[in-house]
Amino acid sequence: MRPGDDLWQLETAFWTSGRDSARATTAAGAIVIYPYPLGILQGDAALAHLPADTGWRLIEMDERSLSRQGAVAVLAYRVRAQKDDTPLLDALCASTWLNDAGRWLRLSHQQTPVT
Repeated sequence: MRPGDDLWQLETAFWTSGRDSARATTAAGAIVIYPYPLGILQGDAALAHLPADTGWRLIEMDERSLSRQGAVAVLAYRVRAQKDDTPLLDALCASTWLNDAGRWLRLSHQQTPVT
């Protein structure tokens, strides 16, 4: 296992595992920035709109970068994701993670559409 593999697995699960998984790996008060019209959401509001099953049928993460300083890590990547009956999402993303006593928790996540 390469350094950071555990974080990339958690990040992939954020896209594919649904609301309960996202809630279990997201810190209380975390900030999520989604494309308009959702915008900037914090805490429970950031996860409230997530379905029990995300419905993503295609997830590709490219241009991956990882920066880690002590207990904080930032993942940056380009995602191409698609659900049934929706256009392909092509976005640049960043997530900040905190290692809290051996457990990684997401502090923030941002999606910026590629136009």
